[in-house]
Amino acid sequence: MEITYPFLPEGKKISYVGQDDKFMQEAKALAFQYRDGLLQPNGVVLVKDRLVIGRGSIGMNYHQKNGCERVKHNVPTGVGYDLCPGCSYDNHGEANAIKDASQNGSDPSGTDIYLWGHWWFCKACWDVMIAAGIRNGYVVENSEILFNKEHPNNIVGKQFKA
Repeated sequence: MEITYPFLPEGKKISYVGQDDKFMQEAKALAFQYRDGLLQPNGVVLVKDRLVIGRGSIGMNYHQKNGCERVKHNVPTGVGYDLCPGCSYDNHGEANAIKDASQNGSDPSGTDIYLWGHWWFCKACWDVMIAAGIRNGYVVENSEILFNKEHPNNIVGKQFKA
């Protein structure tokens, strides 16, 4: 089955790993940590030489303190990021992980990025990932179902319920 993403730069692809992948598990733990007030939290880790060098989540601590304007107004995934400072492009999980790596003295070029909680990378995230020299982007197998609000079998809003 071919997946049609809302955005995918020419020459780029999204790869998949299982839920049990150790880096995806760390990304999921970040999504859980920063989930407050979000319908669709995410977690991101940057991996270089099999070591995590950067961590991020959408909004990081912003949403825990202030809530999310996009959630309050039921704004669809992929649009309206300018309505909420925590959701703005420069505060997406991918950008936060790249900033975290740089602030910790690590070069993000040549890394792989693992995203838990979404099924695609938006254009702004692709732009920052390409500029930072990210090699590969990974999401969870079946994420196009699990994290797609439009799919009838999604887990959006139930990601952390037993």
